[in-house]
Amino acid sequence: MNRTGLSSRKISSNLYLRFDRDEWAKRRGNLNVTLSKNDIRKILALNDKITASEIRDFYFPITRFLQLSINNNRNLYTERNSFIGINPKKVPFIIGVTGSVAVGKSTTSRLLKTLLERINPDYKIYIVSTDNFLKKNSKLLKENLMERKGFPESYETQELINFLVDIKSGISHTEIPVYSHLKYDILNEKQEIVDPDILIIEGLNILQVNSLGRQDEIYVSDFLDFSIFIDADVQYIKQWFIERFFMLMDTAFREKDSYFRKYSELTREEAIELSSSIWDNINGKNYSENIIKTRYRAELIIEKGKNHNIERIMMKKL
Repeated sequence: MNRTGLSSRKISSNLYLRFDRDEWAKRRGNLNVTLSKNDIRKILALNDKITASEIRDFYFPITRFLQLSINNNRNLYTERNSFIGINPKKVPFIIGVTGSVAVGKSTTSRLLKTLLERINPDYKIYIVSTDNFLKKNSKLLKENLMERKGFPESYETQELINFLVDIKSGISHTEIPVYSHLKYDILNEKQEIVDPDILIIEGLNILQVNSLGRQDEIYVSDFLDFSIFIDADVQYIKQWFIERFFMLMDTAFREKDSYFRKYSELTREEAIELSSSIWDNINGKNYSENIIKTRYRAELIIEKGKNHNIERIMMKKL
């Protein structure tokens, strides 16, 4: 039970509309964007899977609905500024993509960016990962948080909020830190965000409301115009995490600058034991303690099956 006293089943049935593949595919309208096999290959994360038909049946309707939301948001913004009598600045539309580690957030974000760019060739669309706002390893070590990397307390949350304030204030040029998965740390580099029309922010905890009792607290979710939660049975996600670990052993872990180079020579048994332990003690724990609790704060929920395939869409009733 959640703090409202309603079960998840009750919330699901009361707040969301459910669509299977055939029903959701009907919502694509006349949207028709061509993606080549090479386009799809560039979009996919390491062990994620997606087909052209799945893009057509699931992501085309999602993109169409996002486009409707973007257009309506812009129209409302124009009308509101006309009512107030001020000259408007361009304020980006912010899409949040969240869910567990290894569930496909990066693939979904890149796919939505590609589709929206094809529809809006003049738009500047950026993807920002909340990994860029993780605390540096030196600070995590000092605060004894290295084993809780990815948990809410491991982020420079105020820096992330400040960035989103700048974005929603219409500031045309911002710079943010850059995180390296290879080096497992924040780099001495910056990512530039210049004159964005759409910002896709993807991360683990972007829908979380972890109140400390302050009345003036501001959350990442306050800045989102649309949010998507990607989910699957936790045993499937764990298996995807382990599969990804094995793939990294043969690729990124072998690079000389890799933080995880020491793992590249593990035996299969050692790799299974280690990756399972990492999931059970860190990523799985974060999922159960923090991430899954935000599922019903999203406007749209993507539910995946065992083979990464999307099984259904849940959309919050308007």
